[in-house]
Amino acid sequence: MSDITNATEAATLAVRFDQTGQVDKAVECYRTAARLLDRVCDHVPSEKQLEIRKKVKEYLERATFLQEQKDRAKQAESERGMQQCYFLMQQALDADEASLKDLALQLYTQAVELAVSINTSDPDVKQKVKNVAAQALDRAEELKGIKKISALSINEPVKPAVSPRAQLQREQSVHLKVTGKQVYTEEEKEVLRQTSNINDNCFLPFMDVDYSEKFQYALPFEDKASKLKLSSKQEKEFDSWVRPHEVSVDPKMIVGDYVDCYSIKQTIVSDCSFVASLAVSALYEKRFKKKIITSIIYPKNKNKVPVYNPFGKYMVKLHLNGVRRKVIIDDRLPYSKYGRLLCSYSSNKNEFWVSILEKAYMKVMGGYDFPGSNSNIDLHALTGWIPERCALRSGEADFNAGALYETLRTRTARGDLLATAATGALTDTDAERTGLVPAHAYAVLDVRNVNGVKLLKLKNPWSHLRWRGNYSELDTAHWTPELRRELNYDPDSAAQYDNGVFWIDYASILNFFDVFYLNWNPEIFKYTFCIHQKWEAGTGPAKDAFNVGENPQYSLRAHSPGAVWLLLTRHITDIDDFRDNNEYITLLVYKNNGRRVYYPYDPPPYIDGIRINSPHYLCKVVVSEGCDTFTLVVSQYEKSRTILYTLRAYATCPVSLDKLHTYPYTRTIRGEWSGRTAGGCENHRATYPNNPKFIVTVPEARSPCNMVLELKGPKQYQIGMDARVESIDDPTVTAPFLKESSGPYRSGFVYLELRNLPAGRYIITVSTFYPGQEGPFFLELKSTCEVTCDARN
Repeated sequence: MSDITNATEAATLAVRFDQTGQVDKAVECYRTAARLLDRVCDHVPSEKQLEIRKKVKEYLERATFLQEQKDRAKQAESERGMQQCYFLMQQALDADEASLKDLALQLYTQAVELAVSINTSDPDVKQKVKNVAAQALDRAEELKGIKKISALSINEPVKPAVSPRAQLQREQSVHLKVTGKQVYTEEEKEVLRQTSNINDNCFLPFMDVDYSEKFQYALPFEDKASKLKLSSKQEKEFDSWVRPHEVSVDPKMIVGDYVDCYSIKQTIVSDCSFVASLAVSALYEKRFKKKIITSIIYPKNKNKVPVYNPFGKYMVKLHLNGVRRKVIIDDRLPYSKYGRLLCSYSSNKNEFWVSILEKAYMKVMGGYDFPGSNSNIDLHALTGWIPERCALRSGEADFNAGALYETLRTRTARGDLLATAATGALTDTDAERTGLVPAHAYAVLDVRNVNGVKLLKLKNPWSHLRWRGNYSELDTAHWTPELRRELNYDPDSAAQYDNGVFWIDYASILNFFDVFYLNWNPEIFKYTFCIHQKWEAGTGPAKDAFNVGENPQYSLRAHSPGAVWLLLTRHITDIDDFRDNNEYITLLVYKNNGRRVYYPYDPPPYIDGIRINSPHYLCKVVVSEGCDTFTLVVSQYEKSRTILYTLRAYATCPVSLDKLHTYPYTRTIRGEWSGRTAGGCENHRATYPNNPKFIVTVPEARSPCNMVLELKGPKQYQIGMDARVESIDDPTVTAPFLKESSGPYRSGFVYLELRNLPAGRYIITVSTFYPGQEGPFFLELKSTCEVTCDARN
C-alpha cells in the first residue's frame, strides 16, 4: 500500500508542477506515479485494475505531451536563434559590401556569439550553426586589423562606421531641387520640435544618422509604447499580443518580388482610408516598378528591400507635421481568442508588411481606437505625395465632371496620381440596394474609357461586399463581349468569389460617392521649398473677414512661366484635435507684387481659398508670362488657438518663397470719438476739424522711414483716416505728399501705408463717416524706425 501512497503523492506533485509551468519536474513526477501504479496493478482486485491502468495511461500521456511540447519549444527557439543568426549575417555582409568595415566586424562578431549560444540536439541545426559561425569568424578574422574582435559583445550597441553629424536640413530628394536656404532657421526648428510630440509619443524628424539605426538585440525588442490602445471591437475578441513567428511558420516582410494590392485585408480597425491607401500604393509599385510604400520600412537588405527582423524591431519613415519622421515599433500584434489577427493583414499568412505599417501609423494616431481619416492624409503620411480633395458637386455650375474623369484616367495611367473614392451618408435602403458602405473609402485600381463607356475599378478594403448596380458582376445587361474582352473581365467568374473588387460606371460614382481623394507624385515638379511657422493665438483677429494684415504672409516669386502648387499643412499633435477638428484653414493668393495685404477682398484675391477643416489645403497657381510675384496669406476661420503649420511650394520653374516680416517698431494708442470729437468725414466741413488728431514725429535716420497706420473701431461704423505733412526737418527735402488718405471709409478697420518718409512731423486725423458716431478706437503705428506719437489738442 506504500506504493499507492507514494504514487498519489507523486501525482499530486506532478499536477502542482504542471500548473506552475515546471515541465521537467512535472514529467518526472507523472512518470514516477505511472511506474508506481503499474507496479501494484497486479496485486489489487480485478475491478480496481482497470481504473489503475487508466490512470497509468493518463499520466504517461500527459508526461509525453509535456516533453514533446518542451522539445518543440526548444526546437522553435533554436530555429529562431538561427533566424537571428542569418539576419545578423546578412546585415554584416551588406555592411561589408558597402565598405562599412567597423560595422561589419561588430555584426560578424555578434553572429558568432549568438551561434555559439544556440543549444540544440538537432544535427541539421548544429551543422547550420557551425557553418554560420565559421563563415562569420573567418571574415571577422580578416577584418581583425580594424578592431580587436575580443573587445566586442552582442550586448554592445552597433555604431556606424562614420558618425555623421546630425544636422536637420530642409528636405530634398534626387527629384526635386530645394530653391532656398538648406538649413532651417531656429524658429523653424522650434516648430518642428514642438510638433514632434504627437499623442504622448515623440517622433523626431528623420535624419541621415537614422539609417544606422540598431535592429539587433540580445532579447526580442519591446517598445514600451507599442502595446497600442485597442478599439472596443478589438477588446471584445482580444486574447494576447503575438509576434509573427508565433502565428507563421516562415514569417517574411514581403513575399515575392512585389506587394500585392489584392492580398490586403482590413479587419475591425476603422481605418478603411488607410487600407485603401496601402492598396493603391501597392498597385503602383507593381505597375510602375517603383517602391513608394515598401521603401519606408526598415531594416532592409542590400537590395533595399525590407526584411523580416527576428529581433522584433522595425523603423517606419512617415511624413508627419511637415517633415519625414522616424517611427519605432516592435512586432507584437493583437490576436483574437478565435485565432486571427485583430489588425489589417495580408492574405498571405507569412507576409507582414501590412500589419507592420498599420501598427506604425496607429502608434502615431494614438492607438487602434482610431476615429478614421481620409486618404489624402493617409497617403501623404505614407508616400509624401501631394494631397488634393475633389468634391463631387454634380449640381454646381463650376464642377466639371468630364475634366475630372479625364484627369483620373490619364494621370493614373501615367503614374502621376494615386486615387481613392469615398461615399458619404447613405440610407439603409440605398446601402442595401447598392452594396456600398456609407462613409467608406475605396481604392481606385483602374480608370478606363471603352467606346465612350466611363468605368472605374474599385476595391473595398474589407475584401468583400461589392457594388450591385450597373457594370457589377450581377449586371447582365451592360457586359458586352467587346467590353469583357477589352477589360479582360468575366463577370460570371467574378460572381463565384467576392474579393471586394468591382467595376462601376462614372455616372454611378457621381450619384453615390461624395469625393475623390487625389495624391500627386511630387516628381512631376522640379523644384520645391518649404517653411515651418507658428501663428500665435493672440496675433490678429479671431475672424479675418475685415483685416488680414496681421495674418502670416509670404512673397512668392516665380522666375519664369510654369506651375506652382502650394500645400498648406496644419500640424496636429493630439488625437482629440484630429477626431473633432474645428480649425478651418486656407491660403489666399494675391497678385500684389509680394507686398503685405490688409483688406481680404479689396482688391479681390487672385485665388480665393476654401476654408476646410482638413490638415492639408492645396492651391494651384499658374504663371503664364515672365516673372510674377504673388502675396500668399494664411487664413483661418475663427482662430482660437496657436497654429503650427508648414507651407510648401512645388514648382516646374525656379521660385523664391520668403516670409513678409512685420515692422520692428510698434506703438498702439487708444482713443475715442466722443461729443465734439465725433466730427465725421470731410464732407462735414464744420465738424471734421474736431476729430482726434495725432502728431507723429519721424527722427533723422540713415534711410527714409516706412510706416503703416492701422485704425480699428466699432464694426457698425464706417471709419477712415488721413495724413498731412506738418513740417520737414531738412528744408532742402521735398515733402513726399501733401495729404494721403486710407481711401473709402470701411467697416471697423482701415489702414494707411506711408513710404519713404523723411524726418519731420506728420498730422494723422481719424474719423467716422457721420458726425456723432461715438465709440472707442485703436490707432496702431508700425514703422521701420522708432517714432513718437502724441495727441494734438
